[in-house]
Amino acid sequence: MTNPNGMIRMHAVSKCFDGRVFAVEQLALDLPHGSLVALLGPSGCGKTTTLRLLAGLERPDTGEIWLGEQCVAGERVWVAPEHRRVGMVFQDYALFPHLRIGENVAYPISHIPANQRRQRVQSLLELVGLAGLAQRYPHQLSGGQQQRVALARALAADPLIVLLDEPFSNLDATLRKSTRTEVRRILKAAQISTLFVTHDQEEAFSVADLVVVMFGGKIAQIGTPRQIYLAPATREVAAFVGEASFLPAHANGDTAQTTLGPVALAQPLHGTIEVLVRPEAVQLAPDPQGHWQVVQLEFGGAYQSLVLQDGTGVQLLVRTDPALELAVGGYVRATLAGVVCGWATP
Repeated sequence: MTNPNGMIRMHAVSKCFDGRVFAVEQLALDLPHGSLVALLGPSGCGKTTTLRLLAGLERPDTGEIWLGEQCVAGERVWVAPEHRRVGMVFQDYALFPHLRIGENVAYPISHIPANQRRQRVQSLLELVGLAGLAQRYPHQLSGGQQQRVALARALAADPLIVLLDEPFSNLDATLRKSTRTEVRRILKAAQISTLFVTHDQEEAFSVADLVVVMFGGKIAQIGTPRQIYLAPATREVAAFVGEASFLPAHANGDTAQTTLGPVALAQPLHGTIEVLVRPEAVQLAPDPQGHWQVVQLEFGGAYQSLVLQDGTGVQLLVRTDPALELAVGGYVRATLAGVVCGWATP
């Protein structure tokens, strides 16, 4: 069985819709107390179903779900959503428009004495940085402020875990980054186990302690953001979590020969393989005799993105210093430092 100290545990959980389509299949998770975890994957991968299973909005066909020391779903066990001590932040925040901010936050704890309720609301609004806004209505707040109200409400009843469904998708690009930072601060300060769903790898990497990558209802990899990005378990994970080039290579143990020269491999391989090259890992120097030609260039301000091509038609994505003067049609010398991941080709 899984670690008994885990706050969120799913053991061999499957959910099938229409009797034939698995939304999740044999899912196994064991997430420690206080961790902030991202479920990352493309549409239809099963991440939202996983969230709904934890919340009690869906019932698993097989397997067990534990929250803390309580089994909430199993062969002969079913704990209703309202008894699971789960806080939920929905994609659209689901605030009550006719209630003031303080009243929204107080809604889950309406059963406790009024003086305790006021103190709890005040402490939560201070935690989320909205202490002076208790008397306002939701429509008087920005999107980021509304989200923090929804988070305060989710924390009000002292839940075991908090679940967030695509929490930043409704925010504009400028607000999204600052809100991500603030939400992480709030959740870490509250020391509560949190799981959120996203299809945005930048969002997952910037907020989460651990990232769970899913494809086709199954977990492909669990790791820190750094592990997922720099040491992806599969080619599919590597391609999903960031821009990538896959260069043909010939491996001989710990090294491989590529069009960028010899490279060190993260794991021993032999024969024909592909190696992962991240755009920022390539160093360039203008060289009329260089092996690579610039076929596309896009200036991005803090960086410039290029597509290089060699004489055999192999292409390489590169991100480099904007001060490096390059032009489409020009030639460069490209080198790759560090250890790379590789996979055998069929």
